Order: sequence, then structure tokens, then C-alpha cells
Amino acid sequence: MAGQDQKASPSAPITTVRLQNIAQSYGQSAALMAAVEIGAFTAISNGAGTYAEVARAVDIHPTNAERLMVMLCAAGLLEKSGERHVNAPDVERFLVAGKPGYMGPWITFTKPQWNEWGRLAEHLRTKDLKVMGSIETFTVADARRYHAATFSIGLGAGRRFVRQVDLAGRRKIMDIGGGSGAYCIAAAKEHAGLRAVVLDLPVVCEVARQFIAEHGVADRVEARACNFTRDPFPTDCDVAIMASNLPMYGREMIASVIEKTHDALLPGGEMHLIGEMTDNQRTGPWGPAYWGLGQAVSDSLGLAHSEADVVGYFEAAGFRDVRLHDFIAGSLSRVVGTKA
Repeated sequence: MAGQDQKASPSAPITTVRLQNIAQSYGQSAALMAAVEIGAFTAISNGAGTYAEVARAVDIHPTNAERLMVMLCAAGLLEKSGERHVNAPDVERFLVAGKPGYMGPWITFTKPQWNEWGRLAEHLRTKDLKVMGSIETFTVADARRYHAATFSIGLGAGRRFVRQVDLAGRRKIMDIGGGSGAYCIAAAKEHAGLRAVVLDLPVVCEVARQFIAEHGVADRVEARACNFTRDPFPTDCDVAIMASNLPMYGREMIASVIEKTHDALLPGGEMHLIGEMTDNQRTGPWGPAYWGLGQAVSDSLGLAHSEADVVGYFEAAGFRDVRLHDFIAGSLSRVVGTKA
């Protein structure tokens, strides 16, 4: 986050710069989202390098192009040599429309919550918290927008999972709160004999079925309506996945879902929980802390769970050989356990 490198050293005076930069860092978020929305990064990738060239390419005033690009440079999103700009390597890879791995929809995904984050103090005073928060009232339109964004990064995460985890010889996956079905799609494409079921709310399943069909695996991957906070799980699976919904639920609920998963798995089955986990001191990283605090905006009981918390849930549920792995360093961890 802007300003985090402004901490005073023992010999430096204490100033207000770090605090000001953090307080105004919404401007950095806004610049990133706006650059995606107007196609600035795509224009730069296509050769527009100066303020004037970008202004022409995306049809904005040259002064506004300059304002935006100065901020993007300050945020490390653009690199400048002389009067010309190029995208930073991660921007070039993930934020140029039309390239494989484009994740523009995910960058703007949280924008509708902007005003509610501005009311965070009010949300923090709310004591009537819900198990599922605002997601329980999702419509099909909400689910379609939500998972259009999550699928833009979810399929890459699913492919990473398939590279990290040996699924050879496994028969069937249940993906708990599987959303778009990205993990199951990736697994089914890699392993021709593998079947899978995506368990999620009815409106989400409607959207998941579209993604599953578009990727040609509808003969082996189904989406089944299931509120995993209260509905039973299938008992014919030897792999369970729960990915990227960890902070949305409180400790008791996550522990109960893991226990229910253990009981439903076939003997020798594995559960993989991939989620935004803090370190054991609960002091970071930033991403898990952000997603945990964001549950206040939804008035849910969710929070940031630590890696030790999740390992403990697995062990209490009866899983054996519980192990912790980095999934994406600084962002996601993966905990795996085996049913005896």
C-alpha cells in the first residue's frame, strides 16, 4: 500500500507522510480501476507511450492522460524512459485486454463496495452479524457479475492446483462453494477419467453450468445446489476442494464445514482448503487482512483466519497428515489433510 515504505528509521524524524499516503490510497485504487476501464494499459501495450498518444488512443483529454499516468507511475504500474511509458511486467501480463490471463474484471470487481467501505465505522458498530452476510441474497445477475470476475483469475488458480496436486487415480471431486467451477474445469480437462461436482447456491449453480458447458466438460462436471453451511455433502467423493471463500465465514462455521467434509469423504480421501490466511501472529499479509475486514462491510461473521487456525480445524475434524503449503506466496495458502 502507498506509503508503507515511509516508516521512520531510528535516526529519521517521525512525519505524517505514511499516514497521509495510507489515508489517500483510495486514489491509487481508483487510478488502477479507471486505467482498466478506459483501456489505458491495452493502449500502452499496443504502442501508445506518451501522454498525447494515450489520450488519442483512449479518447480522453491530454491533461487527464498526464494526470492518470503520473499516478500510475507513482504506483509502480507504469515504467517511464524519457517521455515514453511501458507497462510494468505484471500489468503487461494480466491487464492487457485480449491476452491470456487478462484479469481486468477482477480488478474492478470490488468497485460496487466502494461506498460501503466509506461507511466502515458504521458497519463496525453493527452487532447483528449474519452467517453468510450479503451473499445469501444473491440474484442470478449478482452471481453472473461476481463469477465473471472470479473466473478471470479462478481458472489460472485451478490450473495451478492441478499442477501442485497429484490427482492421478482419483475418482471424484466435490468443490465446496465452488462458484464458477474453475477448479473442477481445470481438473477435468487434465484428467480424462475424473468427475466433479460443484456445490453452491442455486443462483450460482445456474452460472457455473454455463462455464462448465463452455469448456466442454459438462459430461463429467455438474453443478448441484447446496448451501454448504447447512446442507449434506455427497458421500462418493475422494477429493474435496474449498477455495477462496475462507474469510467469508467465522471460526465455528469453517470448523463445522471441514468436519462435515471429513465425514463425507471416502476413506483415503483428501481435503484441500485454499484460502487467504494470515500468518500465525495475525499481523499480515495485507491481502488476507483486507478480505477479513471486508466482511464487516457485508455484516457477516467472517474474518481473517490464520494458517494455524486452519491447520487446527483440520486436526480437530480428524484429518491425518495435515500439511500447509504456499499456494500463491503472500496471498493464498493451501492446507491439505487425509481421511484415514
